[in-house]
Amino acid sequence: MKIKLYIIKLILLLVSFGYSSTGAFSISRIHYDGGGDWYANKSSIPNLLHFIKNNTNINVDTNEINVRIGDDLFFKNNFFYITGHGNIKLKPKDIIILREHLINGAFLHVDDNYGLDKSFRELVKELFPEKELSLIPKSHKLFHCYYSFENGLPKIHEHDNKPPQALGIFEEDKLILLYTYESDLGDGWEDKSVHNNPENLRQEALKMGTNIIIYSMIQ
Repeated sequence: MKIKLYIIKLILLLVSFGYSSTGAFSISRIHYDGGGDWYANKSSIPNLLHFIKNNTNINVDTNEINVRIGDDLFFKNNFFYITGHGNIKLKPKDIIILREHLINGAFLHVDDNYGLDKSFRELVKELFPEKELSLIPKSHKLFHCYYSFENGLPKIHEHDNKPPQALGIFEEDKLILLYTYESDLGDGWEDKSVHNNPENLRQEALKMGTNIIIYSMIQ
């Protein structure tokens, strides 16, 4: 654990990835069009950020930031999050802006909250027609950079009873887009009273969220 904390301190000295103007790490939720509930799981991001604040040395802004692609706040941030149950629709100019921002160093985590999958996969084809979503193996550092997940992505909600998958879009060897499918991490991050998830599952979700953020920094 001491080695891990040392690494986190070193990261804070060397990078400003995902950090707000106050110097604290922030998560920016993307407000998209198309009928999907982009605002789903309202307590999830603050809870995840509080968990990171209490369990690492990362300085975080525990408030969720909401952005639209291309606005001033969008360009001031580098760690983005998308969730929901329905369709995602982006304008052609927004697709270009998001693609360039990711290629130039930003990171996007998309978490399927059940019902997002078909729409999101169509969006990926528009964003990166030359790339395909790749399955991230259990041995990948994403699952071992802070907490260890020997079985890969944890299963928080059953949905269609399919195995959870972590899928990625890479620019050269760098993960720029992470898609968590059949897991529903965001539900696990929410207040316990919302979904009545067992505490052990909530902890697994929060720890995996922590790994995602740390890996986005150190890769």
